[in-house]
Amino acid sequence: MRKIETLIFIIFFTFFYSCNKTDNLIDSSFQYADVQLRYMLNHIAEYKDDLSNNRILPRSLDVNGNIYMVSPSDWCSGFFPGVLWYMYEYSHDNFWKVKAKEYAEKLAGQRFNKGTHDLGFMIYCSYGNGYRLSPSEEYKTVLLDAAESLSFRYDSIIGCIKSWDLKDSPWQYPVIIDNMMNLELLFEASKLSGNKKYREIAISHADKTMENHFRPDYSSYHVVDYDTITGAAISKNTHQGYSDESVWARGQAWGLYGYTMCYRETGDIRYLKFAEKIADFILNQKNMPDDLIPYWDLLAPNIPNEPRDVSAAAIIASALYELSEYSQEYSARYKNVADTIIKNLSNNYRPKTGTMYGFLLHSSTGHWPRKSEVNVPIIYAEYYYLEALLRRKALG
Repeated sequence: MRKIETLIFIIFFTFFYSCNKTDNLIDSSFQYADVQLRYMLNHIAEYKDDLSNNRILPRSLDVNGNIYMVSPSDWCSGFFPGVLWYMYEYSHDNFWKVKAKEYAEKLAGQRFNKGTHDLGFMIYCSYGNGYRLSPSEEYKTVLLDAAESLSFRYDSIIGCIKSWDLKDSPWQYPVIIDNMMNLELLFEASKLSGNKKYREIAISHADKTMENHFRPDYSSYHVVDYDTITGAAISKNTHQGYSDESVWARGQAWGLYGYTMCYRETGDIRYLKFAEKIADFILNQKNMPDDLIPYWDLLAPNIPNEPRDVSAAAIIASALYELSEYSQEYSARYKNVADTIIKNLSNNYRPKTGTMYGFLLHSSTGHWPRKSEVNVPIIYAEYYYLEALLRRKALG
């Protein structure tokens, strides 16, 4: 009997110790973020360059190591307000709420922007989190206006929202895997308005992407081009990856996150199983590093001497924490993998306090083929990193 009691004590102590370590990691990570982001806010307040172009939101570092600011029309504009909302969600400190509102409201005019598919990133990450944490009719109106603008880009023949409007484009109707992330705005708009149109567009886009963007092994292409007359897929490319048939890391992360979210919003078991298949592909990649922070492309030719993509790791961790809540078969595995990613990001990919203009993570890769934002901090890595920490905290 005493042996059984001892075994129970060991199990309980191990569980308690593990949970306590995780809680400490979350708390220390937000304490670090508090210092860094206050430092960043001070830099932004002193920023004078390019104000005539309305470059008022932090995105990354430029080639000279200076802070790279963007206008509200940039696809990354919503992430910084989202980061500030996450700081408020964790701390309940009104300082962060005031700052989150200040920077979110700089994006108000973008709700009418019909020239981008990225309104989910821009408006949902800023106003969506704002409405969730501090509801108001004003924020609700912005979300509904943005969903209507996004729905303008939907073509019922193709069944997808168009991604890019490029001059001299090689594509007729390009749809990128990133676009899965903008569907959350549409789902939310249907709930807020009672209008099923937005939900139906989101489901159509998710289904068509499931049909055409993924290979038999559940890896994804970046861009699928559609014929505007027939609606048929006519080409498949990986524009930001090493090659069309390679495994662009962030693209896999977008797909995993997107279908996990679609299951949450619809309860459709197809999306859950699809997310599990994508997760299985990612986690069983032979070129995945031991620390689970992926190379920018998992089939890039010079592995292990290729840049990492911390942003992909943060997105994957956040998605896996949510997926662990839905998947009965793989819940523990997903949570353990996400724990490992977050631990390694926190321990090995942080800038020193008071450096890099207050960014939280280094070593992301934006667009390697263009040599753009390679091995630098990027604001969406910060957003999904803090989201992952909050999701882990909610799991208990």
